[in-house]
Amino acid sequence: MKHLVSLLMSLHFVLSVGAQNYETDVIRLRDDSQLKITFIGHGSLVFTYNDKVIYIDPAATTADFANMPQGALLVYTHHHGDHFDIPTAQKLSSKETICVGSKDVISALQRGEVMNNGDTRTYLGDITIEAVAAYNTTEGHTKFHPKGRDNGYIFVIGGSRIYVAGDSEPIEEMSQLGEIDIAFLPVNQPYTMTVEQALEAVKTIKPKIFYPYHFSETPVEQLKDKLSGSGVEVRIRSMK
Repeated sequence: MKHLVSLLMSLHFVLSVGAQNYETDVIRLRDDSQLKITFIGHGSLVFTYNDKVIYIDPAATTADFANMPQGALLVYTHHHGDHFDIPTAQKLSSKETICVGSKDVISALQRGEVMNNGDTRTYLGDITIEAVAAYNTTEGHTKFHPKGRDNGYIFVIGGSRIYVAGDSEPIEEMSQLGEIDIAFLPVNQPYTMTVEQALEAVKTIKPKIFYPYHFSETPVEQLKDKLSGSGVEVRIRSMK
């Protein structure tokens, strides 16, 4: 119970970077350390932990990263242009930056470490990352994200388990993720999930906190009503 209470204690505010404003949550993790989550836009997120900056799918289609700090770790789910581009990766990288991603991303970057579904590694001393499956299942949509090519990720930070699904529909592998404290699920068909599919995924994963992301014009506000009383806290942050 103590872990649950501490996880749900957070601060929500707006972070200004250059001319842009980004919503930010600061969450107390299971070991009482803090994680700052910055919601950049679309599928781009920033985790800041122990003064280390971790970018997830930073892409020029979602923001101008010119005035943002270089990252200790860049993590990419797949190679599509709304999740990855080489100039942005170069802007955010120093010689010490570690780049992690799917085979297509690392091949394009010509640096970094490939992670395939099922791989688990530890970075920056105490951050564990597990690559998990992410793919489409609906007939006619499987060409967008075929099985076995792209990644979702489970980050274990400060004892808490944070699932970033990448571009995926509900898949059977979600029932095998184990306990998830925070889940980021994409909600925009035809490329990822409908609102009803997101509900299905949340009921399978049972996270303590659920953030819809990658939602474009999808009416994700419906998810709060549909999950009322479920024990899952739905947090909607600006991702435009």
